[in-house]
Amino acid sequence: MELIDKVAVVTGGTRGIGYSIAEALLAEGAKAFICGRDSAYLKTALESLRRSGKDRVDGITADMRRYDDCRKLVHTAAERFGGLDILVNNAGIGIMKPVDQLSPEEWDATIETNLSGVFYCCREAIPLMRRRGGGYIFNISSLAGVNAFPGGCAYNASKFGLNGFSEAMMQDIRYDGIRVSYIMPGSVDTDFAGAPGSKPRKTWKLTGADIAKAVIDLYKFPKSALASRIEMRPAQPPRKK
Repeated sequence: MELIDKVAVVTGGTRGIGYSIAEALLAEGAKAFICGRDSAYLKTALESLRRSGKDRVDGITADMRRYDDCRKLVHTAAERFGGLDILVNNAGIGIMKPVDQLSPEEWDATIETNLSGVFYCCREAIPLMRRRGGGYIFNISSLAGVNAFPGGCAYNASKFGLNGFSEAMMQDIRYDGIRVSYIMPGSVDTDFAGAPGSKPRKTWKLTGADIAKAVIDLYKFPKSALASRIEMRPAQPPRKK
């Protein structure tokens, strides 16, 4: 009953982890408003989600690198469904190159999508949540936010930054009844390169559904306590030789 009619915005919700989170929210009775940069993927994802969510799901195209797009996303969702209770900042990109091979444009795209876009959406969402008496913000980070690796300069920087941003924001708004959690998955087998709504391959990796379950479980956690940071790993990755 806790999620029935709650209004959620899910960025990057047309495929992969974001699609799985939107699907799980709808299954719990929530209303989901998704976005993606590609209009074709958005159309396909909405068609698929509406098979179960019907009129409880909608979305628009939006680029998280653009503040105006983020503002439009948040406020369109609130207008469409009457308010905002949940924000899932999931949209992200990964360009893996050594520093001397990474272009300034690739650096900017990574930081702006993975970090600035989260700030933009949170900045617009927080006043709307305050009007509702509270809410929940989920930031989908990565274990790359605590473990650097070769070629990950831009991605690591964006996720290390996202973790710090999440910790500070949690302290800013905790007394407004707005909870903040960031989830750091390890290897996830998603449909990132495939069609929206397609099922991931069966491997040892985490699935989008695993991350979605963490979001649902965290939302249902007793309000007297906050699991602000969750690390998720595959239970049985290949043994190191």
